[in-house]
Amino acid sequence: MFFMSEMLHKNVHFIGIGGISMSALAHILLARGINVSGSDRTQSTITDKLKNHGAQIYIGHSASNIKKYDLVVYTAAISSDNEELLCAKENGIKTLERADFLGELMKDYKMPISISGTHGKTTTTSMLSCVLLKANLNPTILVGGELPQIEGNYRIGTGNHLIFEGCEYVDSFLKFNPYAAIILNIEEDHLDYFSGIEQIKESFNKFMKKIPQNGFVVLNADDKNVKACSNDISCTKIFYGANGKYHAEEIIFNNKGYAEFDVYEDDNRLIRLSLNVTGMHNVSNALAVFATSKMLGISIQAIAEGIESFTGAKRRFELKGELNGAKIYDDYAHHPTEIIATLNSAAKIPHNKIWCVFQPHTYTRTKALLSDFANALSMADKIIITDIYAAREKNPGNISSMDLVKKINGAKYISNFEDITKEIKNNIQKGDIVLTIGAGTITNVSDMLLL
Repeated sequence: MFFMSEMLHKNVHFIGIGGISMSALAHILLARGINVSGSDRTQSTITDKLKNHGAQIYIGHSASNIKKYDLVVYTAAISSDNEELLCAKENGIKTLERADFLGELMKDYKMPISISGTHGKTTTTSMLSCVLLKANLNPTILVGGELPQIEGNYRIGTGNHLIFEGCEYVDSFLKFNPYAAIILNIEEDHLDYFSGIEQIKESFNKFMKKIPQNGFVVLNADDKNVKACSNDISCTKIFYGANGKYHAEEIIFNNKGYAEFDVYEDDNRLIRLSLNVTGMHNVSNALAVFATSKMLGISIQAIAEGIESFTGAKRRFELKGELNGAKIYDDYAHHPTEIIATLNSAAKIPHNKIWCVFQPHTYTRTKALLSDFANALSMADKIIITDIYAAREKNPGNISSMDLVKKINGAKYISNFEDITKEIKNNIQKGDIVLTIGAGTITNVSDMLLL
């Protein structure tokens, strides 16, 4: 392995090691026999697992955590005045932002494959991982959620393939070195960094140009922004979707909301697939995975078996249980388009009323897409909105959840999670569907409902 052996990084420290992507990278190094330490603001099951695997874990950030390391890796969320980061630089220790580190690590693999786009990265990464596992390609996998087939968010393989999510936020994916990529969709998001859709499209265009001539990019033919910013790409391009080389016909949905459809390559029917995840958006994701897998030389049968073995990633329309005859689902959706896809998935399941409990994620996203959020959430019958989850941001004082509530007829604002739980338990009826939606802590409500 070139990067970690030739660079002689024997002692590596991660600032923010409890993050889902940082923890996966730390596990890869532990498996290679490298001494790993890391700090995070809070203890979690993720930090506990790392500790059990041999990592030195510090709870809280402190300059005293910085020892004689060869390398310090930090996330984009770490501020420039973080005392550990400052201490490392003052002591001449090499530092790398997570995306730079992952970009270097990719050089250890012959076929790094990035799954990119505004929405659907974790689901599609997981689905493609299932195919490569069925094909016995022994991939290394880095996924932004928990996948049952690998019992977590990472898998360390010995094959040529590295499957990972390439996120556009702060242009992170421009630091990567992919052999191939999937571009699922391109929309306005991360407007705390990007000025708007044109800058986002320019970023995706630069990313696609990083793919080598012998590599390939799989593109959503139904997304106008994807098509617009891929016109001057010189590597092999494969389009999927209603207007693409790989497309679906004879689509039907069963009473669980799962799709069954024929996969076509141009005019040739290849196979009929039966998904075990909900929604029309997963038909699109499956086509992206099918096209990519075909380019990798995987048999049609193995592709089908892999796609059909995928039953969803954690927090992606995850059925948590039932309460008084109502189904409780949890979903990571935090963009209007994602919410629409989630609510459309719920609508395909026989139901009485759909409850949506939404926690907005970041102030900039909420403010920039306020009307789009209101329109998306209005698809539900009962709507509860709680406080904005700040994540990496500070409250600017010019946006709140009440601004969203005022735009939606019948929506309720409830701040306290216990009060939300009481409201639902007191009013829920048999046959209802309850969705807790958001990328923050709202998942706790689904657990509280089932206590």
